[in-house]
Amino acid sequence: MEIIDFIDQIDKQFFLFLNGFHSNWSDAIMVFLTEKETWIPFYAIVIIYFLWKYRWQGLLPIAGILLTILFADQFSSGFCKPFFERLRPCHQPEIQVMVHTTIKGCGGKYGFISSHAANSFGIATFLFLFFKDKWRFTGWIFLWSALVSYSRIAVGVHYPADILFGGLSGILFGYISYLIFQTIIKKYSLKFNRFR
Repeated sequence: MEIIDFIDQIDKQFFLFLNGFHSNWSDAIMVFLTEKETWIPFYAIVIIYFLWKYRWQGLLPIAGILLTILFADQFSSGFCKPFFERLRPCHQPEIQVMVHTTIKGCGGKYGFISSHAANSFGIATFLFLFFKDKWRFTGWIFLWSALVSYSRIAVGVHYPADILFGGLSGILFGYISYLIFQTIIKKYSLKFNRFR
C-alpha cells in the first residue's frame, strides 16, 4: 500500500507541475484541443476518405475504428473508472485548490483511466496500422493523440497516470480491432484485397 501511495503522490506532483504551465493563449489552445466537437471535421474526413477510396468496402475500416472506440470507451468509462474510483484532480480535496481548470465543470467524479486518451490512441493505432505501408508519415498521427491526451492534464481533469494507462489501453484495443479487421480481410481476400 505504501508503494501505491508513493506512486500516487508522485503522480499528483507531476500533474501539478504540468498543470501549472498555462497562459491565456495556451489555455485557449488546450480547451480547443480537448473539446470533442473540435475533431468532428477530422473524423468526417477519415470517413469520407475511406468511402471515396474503397467505396462500400470502406465500411470495414470505419467499422474497425468504431469497434476500437467501443472497446476503449467501455473499458475506460464502463470498467476502470467505477472499479478504481480515483478522483479527478479537480475533485481531489487534497490538491483541488491548486488545480488550474479551464473548462466548465470537472467532468465525472472519477478519472482513472482517461477515455480521451484511450479513444484517441486507439484510433491512432488503428489508422497507423492501416496506413503504415501506404503513407510515409503515418506515425505522426500519434502526435494528435498525444496532444489531445495532454490537453486533459492542462485543463485540470486528468493525472499523467490516467493518460498513460488510458493511452496504453487504447493502443491495445486499436491493435485488437485491427487484428479482427485483418482476419476478415484474409477470409475474403478475393473481395477485399485492395486493403492489403
